[in-house]
Amino acid sequence: MGIVNSQQDDKSVITLTLLHPLQPVPVQSWTFKEEPQIRIGRSTNNEVVLYSAVVSRNHVEIRKVGQGWEVVNLGANGTYIDGKRVTQTLATDGMVMRLASSGPKILIKIDLDTASPYSKNNSQSSEESDIKKVKSPKETLIN
Repeated sequence: MGIVNSQQDDKSVITLTLLHPLQPVPVQSWTFKEEPQIRIGRSTNNEVVLYSAVVSRNHVEIRKVGQGWEVVNLGANGTYIDGKRVTQTLATDGMVMRLASSGPKILIKIDLDTASPYSKNNSQSSEESDIKKVKSPKETLIN
């Protein structure tokens, strides 16, 4: 049974969606299936590169832990969830994190990538489907 559980652990998919600064609409989206960690920041070594004056070179890391993910702040200007500065917290589906108190907002979407006919992929809205279809470059300029 231990092998079955570890296989299930590897099947979660995380999608990070950069939200428009003034409206709750998506600007760009990145989907990760097998990465154990995702780094976000200004440095081109990150998986998600955001050019913004308030974003640190290595601002935040999202790490795989068991079947879930955790958000770990690395940036000098902080990472905020629900207006509160966090050092480390468990990521939840639908969570919005903000890089710095006035920086870019990123929506975290977590799905279990299972072959089950009962997976929630069939219940996605057309807007969510459109977001995932966007093939975007790694880098984004934020004013």
